[in-house]
Amino acid sequence: MSGATPAAIAAYDQAVFAFQNWRRGADDHVAAALREAPDFVMAHALQAYMLVCTRDPEQVRSARPVVERLSNLPSSSRERLHFSAIAAAVDDDYESAKGQLGRILDLDPRDALALHVAHAFDHLTGDIECLNERVAAVLPAWSSDLAGYSAVLAMHAFGLEEAGDFQRAERTALAALALDRANARAHHVMAHVFEMTDRPEAGVHWLTEHRDRWQTDTVVATHCWWHLALFHLSLGDADRAFALYDRRIRVSRSPEIADLIDASALLWRIQLHGSEPGHRWIELASAWAPHIDDSFCSFNDVHAMLAFVGGRHWGLARRLEDALAGMQLSSTRHGQTTRQLGLPACRALLAFGQGNNDLAVELLERLPSRAYRLGGSHAQRDVLYLTLQTAFRVAASLRPRPVLPRIEAQSSHIH
Repeated sequence: MSGATPAAIAAYDQAVFAFQNWRRGADDHVAAALREAPDFVMAHALQAYMLVCTRDPEQVRSARPVVERLSNLPSSSRERLHFSAIAAAVDDDYESAKGQLGRILDLDPRDALALHVAHAFDHLTGDIECLNERVAAVLPAWSSDLAGYSAVLAMHAFGLEEAGDFQRAERTALAALALDRANARAHHVMAHVFEMTDRPEAGVHWLTEHRDRWQTDTVVATHCWWHLALFHLSLGDADRAFALYDRRIRVSRSPEIADLIDASALLWRIQLHGSEPGHRWIELASAWAPHIDDSFCSFNDVHAMLAFVGGRHWGLARRLEDALAGMQLSSTRHGQTTRQLGLPACRALLAFGQGNNDLAVELLERLPSRAYRLGGSHAQRDVLYLTLQTAFRVAASLRPRPVLPRIEAQSSHIH
């Protein structure tokens, strides 16, 4: 806690709690800590982490001045490891960032900030193994008498769910909620468990019954509304899904990348179910258009393409395809994921939207088994599988049936 005062530490603790528990207000608390102690090293680090733990390249880049300020402050060896992790993330080297955070957790498995950020980076990079194993490794150092344990259990539950251990994930999420009924992360895990175990009725019941706990003053409210809309869609109620989109998901026309992702994924699924989103695509495609040249995240690119193809904005779709075709030659992290996943997935979506179902099936079936490296969750990446199913079904229905030779009955064969 280099450069801190007791009052600054109190504000910092509130900021970490909010950040770790997906509560709003973390930025206000960290600003209060820095007003109280302008040279408080970890308050600067937290401020930077809140910027780099996003899918928005502008926010990530805006952390660079914070890194420069950190480099000029006296600090401990562990604080310098935090600096290195932040600097690596700003330079788009998330593997190095995760390595530095892992070193911190080896030194102190109770470093709640390092654990939270490492978990976020594992999710961002689609590192399912680390998403599950990293939290499991530090769990023995935690207990219910430590502040933040409920959040750690919720992280563990999410890792278990993404690893396919749905029963343990549900039990662990419920254990987290037994400690903190307002744990939005744990409610989010429950939504994923219901989604992956095909229990939409239970999902509707859970999210409706606990709505005040996950929607009030949290950063995950829009995403949980998205889950609720998916459950209604699974039950055949597209009208209810549209209503949630209009009233809860795009009501504020949020420019946040995470909100745009949810919006694209929901409208595409509704369209696959046979209902037409209409004018909603126009607004959403316009919101995605400034991100065509982001060159940052293939998961973002796929969801931008959903909006462009869904709304039949072929010019924007071609612009994105051209940008990705150039990016695939890059040696960057985004260049690699574009080559392996982003470009073929986006071309498949474009082919599907233009009625070339055979090509869409071919491209989607050729995606590597490690397609989860796109990032995001299984529930989110399912949009590609659902598209493959639809394309295959439509292609099969359009193929001419083979003409079988007519068999004439011979009188000598009839007895």
